[in-house]
Amino acid sequence: MPVDGEGLDVAAGAARCAEARLAFVTPSHQFPLGVTMSLRRRLELLAWAGRVGSWIVEDDYDSEYRYTGRPLAALQGLDRENHVIYLGTFSKVMFPALRLAYLVVPPDLVDAFRAARLFAAQHPPLLEQAALAEFIAGGHFARHVRRMRALYAGRQAALVAAARRQLAGLLDVPPAEAGMHLLGWLPDGVDDCVASQRAAAQGVDAFPLSTYCLETSRRGALLLGYAAVNEQEIEEGVSRLARALERR
Repeated sequence: MPVDGEGLDVAAGAARCAEARLAFVTPSHQFPLGVTMSLRRRLELLAWAGRVGSWIVEDDYDSEYRYTGRPLAALQGLDRENHVIYLGTFSKVMFPALRLAYLVVPPDLVDAFRAARLFAAQHPPLLEQAALAEFIAGGHFARHVRRMRALYAGRQAALVAAARRQLAGLLDVPPAEAGMHLLGWLPDGVDDCVASQRAAAQGVDAFPLSTYCLETSRRGALLLGYAAVNEQEIEEGVSRLARALERR
């Protein structure tokens, strides 16, 4: 579905598929564009679900990492008619190998999801759950999030600054309010798949935006992750990316 500066274009989605049974959204930080869905659009999406009797799956995969302003209420928190299925994960906020996630579902779906879970995994990782619960109860999780939020904000700023110095005219990398990656916009007419391949040849993983689109994107872009690399590595990575993009 089309996405603009307010997030998912609900009216366009309803026009394209008026009887859709489910909408899958990432309102806190739309992937991959990085837009935060406005409160107006959130309420519009909830009204659509109530009107047609459909479900909304809210994938809230990294809302802990917001760097400016206060976060908007989750769709699940705004829902008064039990249409939202909320997904959260500790893979982003802690580490991927933890392999723990969670669902918040409407009361009348609990039994169905409990039955489905038995087919997916007979034995959830009990020790990891217990350790994480103790970590949260002791206040360590909140401190961890605060520390990592400051660290990632610094790394994002380092990436934006390095891009301005080294990628002027090659890649426009604006800052974002949230998340763990930025979009770098290529000049008009530059193929982002080709740019991604050239970046890979220089040892830089920069995935093309076009691979996430069902329709032709109007402008090519590269996804640039910054959370897993320090500021020195970011500087070196931007230098390599500049060399790749200069070779047209």
